[in-house]
Amino acid sequence: MGAPVQVVWLKRDLRVRDHRPLVKACEVAAHGGPPIVPLYVFEPSYWAVREHSAPQLAFIVECLDALREELRARGGDLFVRVGELPEVFEALHRERPFARLLSHRETGARVTFDRDQRVEAWCEARNVPWEESDQTGVVRRLASRDGWAARWTKRMRRPLLPAPEHVPVPGDVDGGRLPTADALGVTPRTLVERQPGGEREGLATLKSFLRVRGANYRADMSTPNAGWTGCSRLSPYLAFGAVSMKRVHQEAERRQQALKRKQRDGRLDDARWLASVASFRSRLSWHCHFMQKLEDEPALEFQNMNRAFDGLREDAHDEATRRARLEAWRAGRTGYPLVDACMRCVAATGWLNFRMRAMVVAFASYQLWLHWREPAVHLAGCFLDYEPGIHFSQMQMQSGTTGINALRIYSPIKQTRDNDPEGAFIHRWVPELRALPAAHLDKPWETPPLLQRQLGVVIGADYPAPLVEHASAYREAKQKMLAARRRLEARAASENVMRRHGSRKRPRRF
Repeated sequence: MGAPVQVVWLKRDLRVRDHRPLVKACEVAAHGGPPIVPLYVFEPSYWAVREHSAPQLAFIVECLDALREELRARGGDLFVRVGELPEVFEALHRERPFARLLSHRETGARVTFDRDQRVEAWCEARNVPWEESDQTGVVRRLASRDGWAARWTKRMRRPLLPAPEHVPVPGDVDGGRLPTADALGVTPRTLVERQPGGEREGLATLKSFLRVRGANYRADMSTPNAGWTGCSRLSPYLAFGAVSMKRVHQEAERRQQALKRKQRDGRLDDARWLASVASFRSRLSWHCHFMQKLEDEPALEFQNMNRAFDGLREDAHDEATRRARLEAWRAGRTGYPLVDACMRCVAATGWLNFRMRAMVVAFASYQLWLHWREPAVHLAGCFLDYEPGIHFSQMQMQSGTTGINALRIYSPIKQTRDNDPEGAFIHRWVPELRALPAAHLDKPWETPPLLQRQLGVVIGADYPAPLVEHASAYREAKQKMLAARRRLEARAASENVMRRHGSRKRPRRF
């Protein structure tokens, strides 16, 4: 058994800058304390969950490659293991005893929640101190949402921590190798135009958004075409901690202050910047606001936040109908071009702008009347930026099962006219409709039959007829939801949801 080490357990914090556990360990080592093992563990049980995918794995591996370079430049290294926790810790502990374990707190799904509980029990049994640090605005064991926003702002304004100058590591511990998807039993899948992983990539993305790309952010975030460059595109870097939320917040705040000074001095060239940066900053707090919901109620990964809505959709269809609707939605074969384009795009690229994410979830929930859980699992595996707290909270909000949010039943017909009027997005992702003029893409089934044949786009043959009739499905879903919300038990449950999870920015009435 060798000399003790400090283990910095890396999870969703794949960076060297503004990394409190790493800084704390380096401070102790600099004063004669034990060397450091920055450790990332690839857990087969984690990768066996359907929400986790090969593109996410590839992004993480790129982040770790970049992190290893940063650590080596500081005299350190990255240590990698494949196996389950805490068994991996136990094996390393026998080789080099843990003086202490340091990590950031994580608000994750059931698989990581259970894992952390096992690690906590192992630490207690081995008398290993486990020191956890905050890295987002999420508060553990939050007693009340009152005052949460002020606490979030206070956290985000704490000084950023510089990268350690020197990271001393033991020279007799094997660094390990980064695994492939095959080695972890993950089905390989390559994305088109996937964002590259790594801290420097994340910081460059932040800079380009705040300085170059983000002027029209408020408008661009709604459209699938402009959103590709007009949105921040920071979500995967935040999801896996390649950039800290605190850094993003402070950079955005500095940019906003600089813009206001330019406005006062008459030097502001593009007035759109002010509103766009302000809108972006507000969304940063909403990021943690939604994560807090899962932190406070882990069960919402699986069950309705408002239990009065239990049974509303589960038995609405026979199994064959439910499966057919779900598979058509997954494959982008619903007969609604914008929905189908979005589903194909997110499967191919790992990204979709927020408005389109909301639309495809609403379509599954209302027009197809499917329970949110299976669509949530599918989309989680598609999204490169899958963040459990945000994902499941948003799925429930968009499907109407919180009871405290307005019903958002998007019309794919109107969204086509508003957000893809020229048909560029649909034509790219639904190639069988490329011959169809933009004027017919909102309702291709209404294209005159003769024109369909002339163009080689026959609805029902070359492209599916609508899976459901939008107007009637919309009316029926709205009637069912409003009736459910009016029930006394639903209203009472909504009050409880509001007390536990709701924003305190404005009063609510149910």
